[in-house]
Amino acid sequence: MSGIRATGTKTLMLFGGRAHPELNAEVADHLGVGLVPSKTHNFANGEVYVRFDESVRGSDAFVIQSHTAPINEWIMEQLIMVDALKRASAKQITVVMPFYGYARQDKKHRGREPISARLVADMFQTAGADRLMAVDLHTAQIQGFFDGPVDHLWALPILADHVAAQHDPANMTIVSPDAGRVRVADVWADRLGTPLAIIHKRRDPNVANKVKVHEVVGDVEGRTCLLVDDMIDTAGTITQAAEALLANGAAGVLVAATHAVLSGPAVDRLKNSGISEVIVTNTLPIPEERRFDKLTVLSIAPLVARAIHEVFEEGSVTSLFNGNA
Repeated sequence: MSGIRATGTKTLMLFGGRAHPELNAEVADHLGVGLVPSKTHNFANGEVYVRFDESVRGSDAFVIQSHTAPINEWIMEQLIMVDALKRASAKQITVVMPFYGYARQDKKHRGREPISARLVADMFQTAGADRLMAVDLHTAQIQGFFDGPVDHLWALPILADHVAAQHDPANMTIVSPDAGRVRVADVWADRLGTPLAIIHKRRDPNVANKVKVHEVVGDVEGRTCLLVDDMIDTAGTITQAAEALLANGAAGVLVAATHAVLSGPAVDRLKNSGISEVIVTNTLPIPEERRFDKLTVLSIAPLVARAIHEVFEEGSVTSLFNGNA
């Protein structure tokens, strides 16, 4: 299958980094194109080399890379891919990052701290990117860090449709694990027609990733509670929230999150928790050793492929995805 699609005078070319080849291939299948072949390898000192095997002159280039661990290497590889395309005279370059690396560092909490999410956007701009595409940014303000179009895709329809098909929304409460996720939880509640509850928590300022859950605000007794978040990293927040819900009489707890970072103790915490199902997407690769019986992985590829198609055809990305307005 060719890595090129031509429409009139326009040519779509799809390029994939090495971080998540399974997702790259799935997106390519949905688009009906192949990935443009390339030669990519690391030199002995770790430097990345990229060369594409086909001419990219005048093309609309889409460069897919998931920012998974080791995150710095994969971001650097994508930057080098963009630079190679720019220098080879690609007409339009869209960076597709299903998971935006450093998105949690989107503002300064204290003096002498960086805004790393802005730095990432600046680097892609400098490398030659004309457009960014990402799924469920940690905060919407990141869209303003890039001086060009940013397509912010939401996985909520994919996740919510699965929940509605497998569970009864009539006896469900959507739960935000903290105050920062209330807006997203509210959209979930509107879509499924359920009540909303909030976990009030306070982070320990002296210990990274340490959260103390205080209380549940809302009616959860006797109900199935669905905790919703953009990502699960070490799973400390989500498992403590689940404990608080069960302690307050919840009949059961489900979790839905877009990005399965699953760092460090996350898998053991989730396996040993009272959570009955953890529903995520494949924006990040999840190796077999990080999978477990409670885990359900849904594909984000159809969403990404449809967005790429709309951008290439100069259609409306926003009109396709509920929640993107």
